Amino acid sequence: MTHELPFEPPFDWAALIAFLAPRAIPGIEAVVDGEYRRGRIAVRFSPEALLVSGAREEDLPRIRHLFDLDADSRVIDRHLARDPRLKPLVRSRPGIRVPGAWDAFELSVRAILGQQVSVKGATTLAGRISDFRPEALAEADLTKIGLPRARAASISALAAAVVSDPDLFRDATVESLCELPGIGSWTAQYIAMRALHQRDAFPASDLGLLRAMRNIGASSPEPWRPWRAYAAMRLWLQA
Repeated sequence: MTHELPFEPPFDWAALIAFLAPRAIPGIEAVVDGEYRRGRIAVRFSPEALLVSGAREEDLPRIRHLFDLDADSRVIDRHLARDPRLKPLVRSRPGIRVPGAWDAFELSVRAILGQQVSVKGATTLAGRISDFRPEALAEADLTKIGLPRARAASISALAAAVVSDPDLFRDATVESLCELPGIGSWTAQYIAMRALHQRDAFPASDLGLLRAMRNIGASSPEPWRPWRAYAAMRLWLQA
């Protein structure tokens, strides 16, 4: 059975897939020929709806979140285009979405893996983790996959926190995430941006964002509120 998940255009599917593809966790998800795949589920683009095969009804809200289908791109783009430094980027690629997360804990682990390493390096490490369940990672020795001890401890602490409080991400804020061992502002903002659906999140210390901001002559993301996450996506894609 194929489900059709509608959205309001514009929708830059190519940009979203270009972001997800190098970050896909090996053995769990993949992007193949412009199609996102996760287990039995395949998601492809059509002009008015995403076409989803292999999914159960209970999977559909996750897919809507992952692909940011409820965003009103016209409103967001109109706001960001008020800044003359962003305006050319908005005009050249309307409909940029912020990719969400299939699972908040999985995305958070992936974010910790990405601390101080390249996207490719983080993806390689993610592929070495055989089980992304909190119960498994709370006890796992992740130094065996080549992870520095401090980062391995951060993942174990996060996993233990989720085991203790399964609703941790439901009530999480950037501030509460920063209270967890090994999670600083960058990681917390990235988790907020993708897993918590906080559309004004902005990982301001990200080197790629800082470089992209310099390239367009922007000194602060404040003019982009309350849609700074969408500005971040544009800058990352531009970089």
